[in-house]
Amino acid sequence: MLLIYTQKVTPRIDYSFKHICTRILKLPIQFSTAIEAFIAHQGPKISYGKQPLGNELFFFAHGLLNVQGFEDVEITVRPWNDTVGFFQTTEKSVLPYDIFAAAFYLMSRYEEYLPHVKDELGRFPTTESLAHKEGFLKQPVVDIWAYEFKKVLQEAFPEMDFPKKELTIHNLIEAKRPFEFLQRGVVRNVLGFGGDLWKLKLGRFFLRIRVLMSLRKDPYDTFSWILNNTRNSSSKLTVFFLLGEAYSFREDFNTKRQTYKSLVKYVADYGEVGLMFSYYSLADYEKLNAERLQLEDITHRTLESSANDKQVVNLPLVYRNLVELEVKNDFTMFYYDEIGFRAGTCTPFLFYDLDYEIKTPLIIQPVIGKSLALTLGKEKDTEGAIAQVFNWVKKVDGHFLFFFSNRDFEKKRENKVWRYLFSEKLNPHA
Repeated sequence: MLLIYTQKVTPRIDYSFKHICTRILKLPIQFSTAIEAFIAHQGPKISYGKQPLGNELFFFAHGLLNVQGFEDVEITVRPWNDTVGFFQTTEKSVLPYDIFAAAFYLMSRYEEYLPHVKDELGRFPTTESLAHKEGFLKQPVVDIWAYEFKKVLQEAFPEMDFPKKELTIHNLIEAKRPFEFLQRGVVRNVLGFGGDLWKLKLGRFFLRIRVLMSLRKDPYDTFSWILNNTRNSSSKLTVFFLLGEAYSFREDFNTKRQTYKSLVKYVADYGEVGLMFSYYSLADYEKLNAERLQLEDITHRTLESSANDKQVVNLPLVYRNLVELEVKNDFTMFYYDEIGFRAGTCTPFLFYDLDYEIKTPLIIQPVIGKSLALTLGKEKDTEGAIAQVFNWVKKVDGHFLFFFSNRDFEKKRENKVWRYLFSEKLNPHA
């Protein structure tokens, strides 16, 4: 157990220290505001404040964790070993940067509460983020800082025991369009036939006929392939279905039909099914609850995992709705157009509501991004881009979460890399 002295244990101090010490390093901690008790303690101990008490292991406090509310904070990012740091400390401090304040800034998404220009869908743009501007988006800096902290503790207290951690791989599937031709309705298929003929897409025209006549499988129905490749894997799998109103006409399905329900039930028999909350429902608690109840009625299980369509977060309102719905895990904290660590960590963390200054029970899963981001960015080396991020996660034994689409696994030449990454790289067999 590590004893931490600080003049006052604020919600922010509790939140940041527990993430770095308990969630990342698996180290039990206890806070003390009594100097006498701290001095008398014989085990590992540190202090966090403006000045050291004596010769103890001292970590300088920037001040961000001792205030409330949010306002512009001056930040200077500098190189630090293999990574970067900000919120510089004094010479008396063991570390050159206040990693606890910096971690709080990133994980609370402090910058997303400050004035900024949203994109056309109401999202916080990647280009507005400190991590993107300073070039550390693809590093889980909070976890890297935690390991720097661990080195200092091991040198000062060699008797300290740090439990062994293991890399966690969690594959996510966005199944907003589970079918290409099935469940589209008569009118849309008639229009589709006409469009195929008009554009002389005869291969697609006859493919549509064969699928609708049950002579072959729908090209987007890759769920058997997905489940077969994860059956004996040590990785986790969650498939997210959209049941509410789709953002676009092409993604719209009648989710109340038995074929659709049967697919959801089939996937739920072999893996976790999550809910993709619809874009037009995100600000409406009643609509979100209706979508949750619809999925629970199909799966006969309590909803634990959700994501927001189009990666809309809109802090803190959307997350407050999820807290009210008692959703356990959110998988939306990533950028739609670039891979990396939006909150700076590759370890699941709790949503901190900056308006109310409280730690909530909603667990934010650190997704690195989705396949579409690499397609939009016209990344030439898809495998290399993912490997770069994966290697950082592996170094700190963190959690690697990546969003594929069921459409990524359609048997097409351009999907070869996705099929390889999913089946060979991200699903190691136990």
